[in-house]
Parts: sequence; C-alpha cells; structure tokens
Amino acid sequence: MSSDKQVDRIAASTQVRTYRGPRFQPLRRAVKIPVWGDISIRLGAALLLIFIVIMVHWWDREGLVDNLDGEVSFLDVVYFTMISITTTGFGDIAPISDRARLVEAVIVTPIRFAVFFIFVGTAYNFIIKRSWEKWRMARIQEQLSDHIVVLGYGISGSEAVGELIERGTDPSCIVVIDPSEDRLHEAEALGCNVMAADATRDQTLKAVRINEAQNVLVSAGRDDTTILITLTVRALAPNVPISAVVRADDNESLARQAGANNVINPVRFTGLLLAGSAKGEHIADYLADLASVSGRVQLVEREVTDDECGKAINELNTGGRGLRVYRDGKALGFWEDECRNLRKGDIVVEIIPTPNGETKGDGHDRDDLVEERT
Repeated sequence: MSSDKQVDRIAASTQVRTYRGPRFQPLRRAVKIPVWGDISIRLGAALLLIFIVIMVHWWDREGLVDNLDGEVSFLDVVYFTMISITTTGFGDIAPISDRARLVEAVIVTPIRFAVFFIFVGTAYNFIIKRSWEKWRMARIQEQLSDHIVVLGYGISGSEAVGELIERGTDPSCIVVIDPSEDRLHEAEALGCNVMAADATRDQTLKAVRINEAQNVLVSAGRDDTTILITLTVRALAPNVPISAVVRADDNESLARQAGANNVINPVRFTGLLLAGSAKGEHIADYLADLASVSGRVQLVEREVTDDECGKAINELNTGGRGLRVYRDGKALGFWEDECRNLRKGDIVVEIIPTPNGETKGDGHDRDDLVEERT
C-alpha cells in the first residue's frame, strides 16, 4: 500500500465501519446536482439536439446531394449530420437547394453552436472549474479559524448541526468529519464543509485546523471512540472547548479526564425527562423547550457586561431570567446573596425569549405581574 493511502476506521455503531481512501480529502461544499446527474443531463441535451438535426436533414433530404453515388440514405443523413455538427465538412454530401441552405443557416448552425457550448461547458465544469474549486477549498481549509468542528454525524451530531444552524450559525463555519459518505451528503445539503476521514487521526484534525476552532463537538457513536477522539483533540488543541457525548455513566469521568469540558449523556437526559413527566405533564415539555431554539425560551450562557456589574441577577440588561452565576469555578444559585452583586468576569446562565416567546421572557417581569394582579 502506498504511503499516501491508508485504511481509516471509526466505530459508529456495533460494527466497525471501514473507509478506504486518501489520508484526508479537501473540504467540499454541496452541489445542487451530483456529478453523474450533471453529465447525464448534458449528454442527453447534446443527443437530443443531434437527433433533431438528423430528423431535419432526413425531412429535407431532397435538398442534399451525395457526390459519390447520388443517393442520400438515412445512414448518409446521420453521417452528414455528424460532420456538419462537428464542422468537419468533407464536401462529399452538400446542400444544393435554397431551402436546404436556409435550413443549414437558420436551424442547424444555432444547434451546432449549442452542441459545441455543451461540450465546452462540460470540459470546463469537470476539468477547469473542479480543479479551481479543489484549489479554492484547499485554501479555505488552510485559513479555517473560529469555526465549529463536528466529529461524527450520527443522530446526535446531525441534531447538533441542525440546532446550530437554527441558532444562527453560518453553515460555512461548520466542519463535519465522518467516514460515511451518505451522512456527509446530508451535511452538504445544509451547506456545511465536510471531510470523509477518521477523526481519531492527527492528520485529519490538523487538516481542519483543530487548534483554531471555536468549539469541537464529539459524537462518534461509541464511548471508547469518543474518548479516543477527545484525547486526540485535546492533545492538538489544549485550549479549545470540547463537548462530548457518552452513553454510559462510567465513561463520563473518563471523557472529562480525556479533556472534554462538557460531557452530555443522552440516556441520563432522557431519564430526567421521564422523571420530570412523572411529577407533572408540563415539566418535560418545558425542559425540551429550554434545550431547543425553536421553542419559546432558551438557555444562554454568557459573561456579565460592564453595565451589569453591581446589579442583581434579576436585573439583567437582556430582560431575561437569571438562574445561576459561575464565579471562580463556583456555581451560585439566584437565591444566594452573592448573586445580588454581579462582578466583572462572572458567567451568568439565563433564560431568554426566542422569537416565539414574549418580549420579557416566558411571561412578564415581576413588577408587571404585580400590577396585573392589583
């Protein structure tokens, strides 16, 4: 096996998925029509135009003369059409009547140019343009910065990408890495940059400039693969935030030790929703609403602004509902005294309304509520 080829494997399910190809492929974006479809359309259009010319020549064969045997057969018409379309013109068959010459000038000549441009356009699209696009995307690959890298495009990864786009993230700022071409086609359809490769390899992560990323989301389908990817990412990008999905409780601590800043357990979250539904029919609905931007409200984590320093957590400039403050690595609840005096550098978690929500959150401010009750 040559040095520039290798077998990439990533466990995305119970079976090991094998991907054979280059060490990494340049990033690419979606195309509206697949290559085979584009070629088929162009070839079909060219053949249709040639068929039209054959029928026109056959209909007007009385205006043609064969200088060899004096008889114009259907094979002669096909032959004359091809040399006429390709502008070869041997002269053995020629139009002699005024009508035949008018047909050549008015009908055949425009079709000749159309077929010519179809073939020239095909050569441009599949040779010149694609080479240019490959070079351009390689340049984009070299200049990636402040982007979001999604490693694994299964159920969790695809949902995360969809939610990011709904929250306003430009799809061109998202890079999806997965060994499955079928999954990558779905990411391409959203406008994301994609790469077919193994995310556990250093070369793959370096190719997408992992150290320049804004965030890295890891969801490989299996916990051992997720932890291995997390270790690799953390080794190459010590300061980039990493969020990882694991499904076994025992692996949560391992993922954090591997370098993940946030560890999400979908099984545990599902259990929380089930438990919440047992205490009230609307609790699970509200938790799901908080997690999605498509609901009325959403959770936001941000740094306290200069104008908010000295204020209480219920006096945020956004009009949102402050829930928690993180100060010096300590979590403070909104009821604690420390939250009455916000400081510079505090991280606040608040609930804010989405476009589907109300102006001041999921309800009204406390003062407005008092006025309504009185």
